[in-house]
Amino acid sequence: MKDLPDRTSKYKADSLSLIGAVALGTGVMIGAGIFALTGQMAEMTGSLFPLAFLSAALIVSFSAYSYVKLSNPYPSAGGIAMYLKEAYGRTLPAAFFSLLMYFSMVIAQSFLARTFGSYTLQLFEIDDRSLLVPVLGVGLLLAAFLINLSANKLIQGISTTLGFIKIGGIVLFGVVGVWAADSVKVDFSAAGPGASVTGFIGATALVLLC
Repeated sequence: MKDLPDRTSKYKADSLSLIGAVALGTGVMIGAGIFALTGQMAEMTGSLFPLAFLSAALIVSFSAYSYVKLSNPYPSAGGIAMYLKEAYGRTLPAAFFSLLMYFSMVIAQSFLARTFGSYTLQLFEIDDRSLLVPVLGVGLLLAAFLINLSANKLIQGISTTLGFIKIGGIVLFGVVGVWAADSVKVDFSAAGPGASVTGFIGATALVLLC
């Protein structure tokens, strides 16, 4: 019988630091859920808007705990697909749920790329139905793909820099928002969108997806 090739994952020690790992996680979390979906969530949940974030955080905490416990005995770059294989073996459910995760990531990345193109064109007062929107989106995906092909040192360096920029931007917007709040006139007599169970669940699902 012909010997099968060794497919055991090889890892270089200290190729990813703790700060780099935290930066990668932060970069993933501060994404579409904050930059592109906040207004949509507010429209769907009404006054329950903050609770949608809290409910999503509670659900994600169970997933995070599971990943931590699974990554200790099974350290692998295979991620969720590998965990599903360990749980269900080489079975149809493992393949099916792995594909669902793959398609959800494709949808999320496509959404982020198109949002990037749309937001960028607003700086130049170009209509968001322009062909430049998908062109910029595809360019962003290609740039991210090339970065992911590089070494861990470069990836964590870029992720750390972008993480600080994102956090700094959010803090800056928060400070400016508080400072300008007293000078902004808001009509509180207007009826806001009503909260509903389906809207709350949908908003929570949007945060979980992105």
